[in-house]
Amino acid sequence: MLSPKSTETVRATLPAIGAAIGEITPLFYEKLFAAHPELLRDLFNRANQANGTQRQALAGSIATFAGYLVEHPESRPDTMLARIAHKHASLGVREDQYPIVREHLFAAIAEVLGDAVTDEVVRAWDEVYWLMAHALIAIEKGLYAEAGAPDGAVWRTYRVAGRVQETDDVATFFLQPLDGAPVPASRPGQFVSVQVELPDGARQIRQYSLSGQPDGGLQFSVKRVAGDPAGDPAGEVSGHLHDHFHGGETLRVSAPFGDVVLDDGIGPLLLASAGIGCTPMIGMLTHLAAVGSPRRVIAAHADRAPHTHAFGTELRQLTRKLTGATTDVWYEAAAENAPADGEDGAGRGTGDRNGAVTVHTGRMDLSRLEIPAGTTAYLCGPVPFMRAARTQLLESGVRAADIHYEVFGPDLGL
Repeated sequence: MLSPKSTETVRATLPAIGAAIGEITPLFYEKLFAAHPELLRDLFNRANQANGTQRQALAGSIATFAGYLVEHPESRPDTMLARIAHKHASLGVREDQYPIVREHLFAAIAEVLGDAVTDEVVRAWDEVYWLMAHALIAIEKGLYAEAGAPDGAVWRTYRVAGRVQETDDVATFFLQPLDGAPVPASRPGQFVSVQVELPDGARQIRQYSLSGQPDGGLQFSVKRVAGDPAGDPAGEVSGHLHDHFHGGETLRVSAPFGDVVLDDGIGPLLLASAGIGCTPMIGMLTHLAAVGSPRRVIAAHADRAPHTHAFGTELRQLTRKLTGATTDVWYEAAAENAPADGEDGAGRGTGDRNGAVTVHTGRMDLSRLEIPAGTTAYLCGPVPFMRAARTQLLESGVRAADIHYEVFGPDLGL
């Protein structure tokens, strides 16, 4: 808990620090990378640094944590902390790196705010920083222990055993551990970090959802990130994997992490995705089919067209394996050889739709589906898509606490 004196200081200075955060965070990263260039080269995502999303995420998380301590002194924002800790653990973040961040962050605050940063202000915000840091360190230690990776030693070397081109811009990579030891346990919905050495020598890291459960190995799928006319560069790591990894190469891969995982309950599920957001959902459906789950499952996916829909065939096959599953797919372009709003899979039982796959034209509209009471929903895809899907689910009676989402990249929504 934040001390009473520091609580009042933080409450009084939070508006000023919040207003200056757009100046503080770029300066912080400039100082950090000047002192430790290896962090930008081998730890931080250069693309997220370039587009500013990582800066926004750091600033937002600290400000949110401080505001939460002020307004809810008896608790802490555990959802935000868990999300950050899982991402940190997948990168192998160490306890001794937190003082480095603190040093350069406070130097940036002092430089931007000048004389307003009194000793009292420094003490109060130092308390905030270390309350957050120690909370994250504790969670990360627990995650490392669960993964059998003490001191953040999460990395292992794998051999690329195979590759499947799902669509023109999505490929699935199958990995086997080079040392022959068993792969770490994972839960449906989790991700791994993948490190590649780029032509300039940087060892950049990206996270990819596990999209299946191959025997004795790992499976993840990667969408090639194309350049944007607005100026966003093409994906360095996704392009490198697509161009240079076809089988036989080696990759450094972390243990699986991620807090958005399939629950162990028996209640109804809704899995809603768009584009490459289908990867964790396919992982969840694969698990449900493997254990013969009788749960009512509604799978909903949105894509541009059938030929851009990765795992479209697998989605239909898994739907028909599960006794209580149905799938609804929305294509912005009309599906070839399938009428709009038409079923292309027959029900498995008389008078029901179990096993049916229904194809719609246009954007996903979850309000058209009959969503059972007590449904737990999982969302993954572009942020605007997830905002719309969440709104539709809330209006359909799904509780906010039962809607979970995965963001590919810094989670600015937190």
